Amino acid sequence: MQWLLEPFGVSFVRRALVGGVLVSLVCALVGTWVVLRGMAFLGDAVSHGLLPGVALASLTGQSILLGAAVSAGVMVAGISLIGRSPQLSRDTAIGLLFVGMLSVGVIVVSHSDSFAVDLTGFLFGDVLAVGPADVAQLAVALAVAAVVSLLGHRAFVALAFDPRKARTLGLRPALAHAVLLALVTLAIVASFRVVGTLLVFGLLIAPPAAAVLWARRIGTIMLGAAAVGCAATVLGLVVSWHGGTAAGATIAAVAVVLFFLSALASHLRGRPA
Repeated sequence: MQWLLEPFGVSFVRRALVGGVLVSLVCALVGTWVVLRGMAFLGDAVSHGLLPGVALASLTGQSILLGAAVSAGVMVAGISLIGRSPQLSRDTAIGLLFVGMLSVGVIVVSHSDSFAVDLTGFLFGDVLAVGPADVAQLAVALAVAAVVSLLGHRAFVALAFDPRKARTLGLRPALAHAVLLALVTLAIVASFRVVGTLLVFGLLIAPPAAAVLWARRIGTIMLGAAAVGCAATVLGLVVSWHGGTAAGATIAAVAVVLFFLSALASHLRGRPA
């Protein structure tokens, strides 16, 4: 057991563990709705759409977190606006904004010779550099996500499974969808400093997808996703410590591996003897 506990004898690894667990919990709450609603492409687009705001904030000396939030807000508002057109599907709107925002971000980055390291951190995060301020921000994001998920549970369930029935019941599916978009934005903005925009998507999708294969109740799916995400954080930090690999990327990779193991076990369970 010494090899398992050894990494956590170092203070910055313990902080990384706390940050990773908080990210896993936030992503479990929000990612469950993303998986059930079929919003994976949207989550991927929003995570990449942060680049212009982060780049501009970094170049001008402003808060990176604020720049990411503004950029994500513009992305979500643009998707909602374009998606209202009867001639265009929501996927088309997402694809257009995805490419557009990413292009703007790359153009901004190309004007700076010193942004390469910051861009690497933006894409892949730095979980080993988690500080008290990051932990506090993640704790607040977790609290907000938990409260919103609890208050909007009935509307979110109806929206995920039958939007027409949600409208019939007066649950205002358009508002529920907008709140879900805000939750996705919150999870990505709060987490990208820890695992990066490319890797937060893995924690947002893989643990809930692994839990969906075994659970039928939404609360159980969330608990299962939280367990998978936390396990991926612990195992990822241990593998990273002993293998000398990038911690954030290793955590995301372990989460994806756990999903495939869950899918394989589910398949074997369902196969007749």
